[in-house]
Amino acid sequence: MAAALKPYHQLITTTIPFIYRSSSATKMSASVSAISQRKLPVLLFDIMDTIVRDPFYHDIPAFFRMSMKELLDCKHPTAWIEFEKGLIDEMELARIFFKDGRHFDLEGLKSCIYQGYSYIEGVEELLSTLKDNGYEIHAFTNYPIWYKMIEDKLKLSSYLSWTFCSCVIGKRKPDPHFYSEVLQHLDTEPQNCVFIDDRLKNIEAAKDAGIIGIQFKNADSLQQDLSLLGITFQNGKTKTLESRV
Repeated sequence: MAAALKPYHQLITTTIPFIYRSSSATKMSASVSAISQRKLPVLLFDIMDTIVRDPFYHDIPAFFRMSMKELLDCKHPTAWIEFEKGLIDEMELARIFFKDGRHFDLEGLKSCIYQGYSYIEGVEELLSTLKDNGYEIHAFTNYPIWYKMIEDKLKLSSYLSWTFCSCVIGKRKPDPHFYSEVLQHLDTEPQNCVFIDDRLKNIEAAKDAGIIGIQFKNADSLQQDLSLLGITFQNGKTKTLESRV
């Protein structure tokens, strides 16, 4: 993976200021000012098993006292997907979660999931450094409204914006339309974005959209891959000294 990456500056096809597309001259003038201060590339992060440990694979089966295979066999095939897309609320999820309609302790499940959230080793420090170096960072994640529980526990908004959540947009990766909507919202070219996700199919979809993709393995390899793209990891003190030169 790392060997295939090229420095980010080699991938930019134009050196003119990036301008938000708008039919309004006033809005365009304001956008030129804003975008001229935008540090590229824009960083798009998957959340689960990229930034945050996903409780789904271990904690949830244990909560139901099942193996993962048993859980997959008896749960509704599309209920969680519908929940992630914001098509149903958590009460409806609880009602249809199991094929046989059995009841369970929804609040207990949420508490179990909440307790299972934690930063993946080294990632919080990496995010903090990227933010300190002025990079624009967005969540780009398949997750239901329970992303608010992640925020409550881990305060990810200290480092990124919860901009692209499937439950709000109504689409899930690797749907190409989700990637198109991200690019439209950011109002920039795809080669100005770097997307990090642990799932290869989501990375492949990003590359199909023209976005630079990095498959997450661990924090150290991610830092190496980002460095190969020319993304800086200097500390705040170094940054401040250089800005005075």
